[in-house]
Amino acid sequence: MKAIIVGGGIGGLTTALMLRSRGIACELYEQSETIRELGVGINTLPHAIRELAGLGLLDKLDDVAIRTYELFYLTRHGQQVWHEKRGLDAGHEVPQFSVHRGRLQGVIHQAVIDRLGADAIRTGCRLGSFTQDEGGVSAYFFDRSGAHVHTARGDILIGADGIHSKVRETLFPGEGGPCWNGLMLWRGATDWPAFLTGRSMIIAGGLNAKAVIYPIAPGSSPASRLTNWAVLVRIGDGTSPPPRREGWSNLGRRDEMMPYVTGFTIPQVDFAGLINATPEFWEYPCCDRDPLPYWSSGRVTLLGDAAHPMYPVGSNGASQAILDARCLADLLARSEHPRQALAAYERQRLPMTADIVASNRRGGPEGVIDAVEQLAPQGFTDVDTILNYEAREAIVRGYAAKAGFAARVVARQ
Repeated sequence: MKAIIVGGGIGGLTTALMLRSRGIACELYEQSETIRELGVGINTLPHAIRELAGLGLLDKLDDVAIRTYELFYLTRHGQQVWHEKRGLDAGHEVPQFSVHRGRLQGVIHQAVIDRLGADAIRTGCRLGSFTQDEGGVSAYFFDRSGAHVHTARGDILIGADGIHSKVRETLFPGEGGPCWNGLMLWRGATDWPAFLTGRSMIIAGGLNAKAVIYPIAPGSSPASRLTNWAVLVRIGDGTSPPPRREGWSNLGRRDEMMPYVTGFTIPQVDFAGLINATPEFWEYPCCDRDPLPYWSSGRVTLLGDAAHPMYPVGSNGASQAILDARCLADLLARSEHPRQALAAYERQRLPMTADIVASNRRGGPEGVIDAVEQLAPQGFTDVDTILNYEAREAIVRGYAAKAGFAARVVARQ
């Protein structure tokens, strides 16, 4: 069997490693001329790290990332709503990592080169179309000028080509563009003095106005960390297209963002100082897509953001793509026919990810902050008198179980 993978992001690269570890040949095609380490910070949850550890990547991740120790949820006024340990300290068998998205991608990319060879990845190849028949799939690739550069033939085609997926567009030609909910996300990272444990993560404010801060790598000295920050603010009502196309490399404008920063009080960190110390940062309109009725058509299927793009809530986008890759590779390895495997993969992964997409639209686990802020918009003296512990726990733990990373769920798998 041979698979054609379209897309060289975290999902596509992880799929290549998963297939290789199961003896399944694959070729990966990326439209960019190089696989660049784009983005800023993300969190990769224990259920996904377990899969990367199974591929022998744990030591490499430790070289480029921070093992997350704890998470605080605060109101926008800086009052604590929830606190919990994370990763190993929460009882998981593997860590949670806070990491630069590009460095995570770089670790996986290098592993693909080492194990499959550099020839397994073809860059500068933009998918134009594909056809399938009883014997397999043919995919036709073009360069940026529109010239045909390669035709690939394989048993299956996996569309891991992101929120603007050409494979998805071919399967669902009338779907249209991504859905923008009116939220703009600004993100950056800079060297900054370590706060709290040096492995702590803070999320302050609900879905309509949120600040996020956490370290993603060692800093220039033992007392500092490369610290990731994000500001998420509603600037539209979600009825119009985003002001700019979604992408990892759109530079943000300080004059547009800074008026919102003053709305946050975060006692543990000088948030405005952190942002002002960041030379450049990026913006990203928060977009997703409605869940699809199916992912697979014959010998073609979708994976990662091509299948289930979701709002950046709950630290789940990259993690779910990694879980997709493991599930699909397992099923391909043990199924008698590729179509059987693709159908089973869709049955397992589509309903779960559709639930996460819907939950992220409501705020995910961070919805506990919204619940408290709605009940006490001006703050509180004792959070338990506003929303008791059991009610707060139900929101946070319910999402963890839904997304598959509650410690008790991980232990059972």
